[in-house]
Amino acid sequence: MLSLTLKEVSLAFREGKISPTELCKKCLNRIKKTQHLNAFITVTEELSLKQAQQSEIRLSQGVPKGPLDGIPFAVKDNFCTENIKTTCASKMLKDYTPPYNATVVQKLLDQGAVLMGKTNMDEFAMGSGSIDGTFGPVRNPWSYTSTYRAQSGASPDSDWVVTGGSSGGSAAAVASLTSYLALGSDTGGSTRNPAALCGVVALKPSYGLLSRHGLIPLVNSMDVPGIIARSVNDVATVLGVLQGLDIKDSTTVPAPAALTDLPEDFDVRNICVGIPKEYHAPGLSEETLAQWSRVADLFERAGARVERVSLPHTQHSIVCYHVLCCTEVASNMARFDGLEYGHRSKTDISTEVLYSSTRHEGFNDVVRGRILSGNYFLLKQNYQHYFVKAQKVRRLIADDFRQVFASGVDVLLTPTTLTDAARYHDFTQEDNRTRSAQEDVFTQPANLAGLPAVSVPVALSRRGLPIGLQLIGPALEDKKLLCVAQWIEQRVDFPFMSDCGVSQESLNHTGMFKREETSAV
Repeated sequence: MLSLTLKEVSLAFREGKISPTELCKKCLNRIKKTQHLNAFITVTEELSLKQAQQSEIRLSQGVPKGPLDGIPFAVKDNFCTENIKTTCASKMLKDYTPPYNATVVQKLLDQGAVLMGKTNMDEFAMGSGSIDGTFGPVRNPWSYTSTYRAQSGASPDSDWVVTGGSSGGSAAAVASLTSYLALGSDTGGSTRNPAALCGVVALKPSYGLLSRHGLIPLVNSMDVPGIIARSVNDVATVLGVLQGLDIKDSTTVPAPAALTDLPEDFDVRNICVGIPKEYHAPGLSEETLAQWSRVADLFERAGARVERVSLPHTQHSIVCYHVLCCTEVASNMARFDGLEYGHRSKTDISTEVLYSSTRHEGFNDVVRGRILSGNYFLLKQNYQHYFVKAQKVRRLIADDFRQVFASGVDVLLTPTTLTDAARYHDFTQEDNRTRSAQEDVFTQPANLAGLPAVSVPVALSRRGLPIGLQLIGPALEDKKLLCVAQWIEQRVDFPFMSDCGVSQESLNHTGMFKREETSAV
């Protein structure tokens, strides 16, 4: 049951094969047995069971709220949840309990979805590994498959691999079958990166299509709520529920059209797939390059037009992103001063000392470093040289995309990450900023341009770890992008995980199943 698609679960509810309460208990039991992954910060067991029971009553009366009624979901811990702690994985907010729900969370609850808990992350979503949070690092479920351990000779206690970040907890929750979908935030690739490394699907919607109200901001001009699920059609179902205007967020736009199920037989003969030459980046693994070529060949053999294109300013995207990211971080983090909410230092000799000691105690080195960098970029003597110039480069990057799409290209096909997941000990050998520049090189440009992008798992590496590819489309063409993504999903036959070390004692009994076999598992 835990491996079914959303449509299959809803059908199982209607046919009486399982009830929402039984399914909720299965997921809660799964969360307990996968605690070693550290995917959750808060598990809302009592609330989950109550919501499941209410869903069961509605379904028994034949009045479900929508396609997600009774479906368990998880939420990254930087989305506000009413009367449930929202920590951003930081000491600064470790005891903060919001009085309201983020709009996207409320929309899921309004559909009858069942909240399982809040997932782990990098502190304030600053990072690319989900290893920098106050509550410890998230472990990638694929670290515990027999294939990975056999191929790498790995020890689960010392050689586990990272999930990617900063929405690593959400990706791990979906991959380990503890929830059917999860919300993440995506500022520079923070849902697509962990989804690729955990073997699940993630969508970064067009900027403005989903409300940011209640998402604790990192970079307001790039942040978007992201959707993580185990199939492209599941992602489309959730997008249909969440998209649209929100009077609480002035940056939202009307949904282009109602989003229904994606067509099963999407015809790619009328589309043009662009292959950006700049995405042949240094450090791209041979395995990832081979999968990129394989999927491009699949398109070509199916009759699609595949063209090599150029995005000449992509090489500047990392530097541009970090300047703009740090400047907005410096502005957004100024609210955490120890006066109104959040951590407050006991050292209060003066207001200045209170501010500095509170922020030193409440933020980790990564957050403090970005705040300092941002304030430096915004100094009067530096403003034009750094911030204004970065904004101009951002416009050039967006113009590159517009020109490519105006030339007749429908989607761009790129890698999502340079390689498969890195071992934790290897990942921590470099500083967070260096790792962010390496890991987000393919994903950041879409955020700078406000474009929709989706990551789809396509194969396993020699180490038995997932490899994902990314599709990028024109603004507000999210449905078409998902149609193409589902076309890929139907043909790559990715071997989804059936277990992830449900307990340390059961590590020798891990395995995998293919998507068409899920109903029998």
